[in-house]
Amino acid sequence: MKQALMEQLVADRAARRAAVVATDLGDGRQCIIYPETGNAEPEAPAPVVEAAQKAARDDTSGVVECAGRRVFLNVFNPALRLMIVGGVHIAQPLAAMARSAGYQVTIIDPRTAFASPERFPGVRLLTEWPDEVLSSIALDSRTAVVTLTHDPKLDDAALREALLSDAFYIGCLGSRKTHDARLERLRGLGLGEAALSRIHGPVGLDIGARSPAEIAVSILAEMTQILRRGARA
Repeated sequence: MKQALMEQLVADRAARRAAVVATDLGDGRQCIIYPETGNAEPEAPAPVVEAAQKAARDDTSGVVECAGRRVFLNVFNPALRLMIVGGVHIAQPLAAMARSAGYQVTIIDPRTAFASPERFPGVRLLTEWPDEVLSSIALDSRTAVVTLTHDPKLDDAALREALLSDAFYIGCLGSRKTHDARLERLRGLGLGEAALSRIHGPVGLDIGARSPAEIAVSILAEMTQILRRGARA
């Protein structure tokens, strides 16, 4: 790999920009493809770009046959992130499971009795107001946001920030009645129906979950479904 290409990959990684290095196994030529935009440097055939985009979605590197050539696609995706608003009981198993699944997990809760190292060993804890935290972070297409507090003062402004971002998953704990009331409050904050339709509420797949651990399983399962199969899969 040429030094210029390596330096560009380092810059892409620092910027949390997904990239795929395509190497022609016949002549060794290489280019960087950016799956979110479809751009390639230098230019690449459309079938190679499409294959790179699929490889990035699948998080899978490998050899593909494109335009009559064998091409190795090396995927460099940013790390997955999960921002959990509310250090409640469900957040404990969810944080542990998400870390096992490869997510960088952050707990956001100004209530320090909830967001404590004793409750979340080894997890990044932030005790500022959730909306302030989320507004300062680039919530990109490799980031999920889950709100668990049941407190509109904490959840609603955070949700507004998440809905204005590229976060791939936004989930909210609560019953259907609670969620309907939440949607009305968010409409009052100026959010339209297209934005509100991105919220998964009640959060998680409907698997009949009851315990905090079971609810965490349902949330992580739904996150995985959306990540791998797309919105409203």
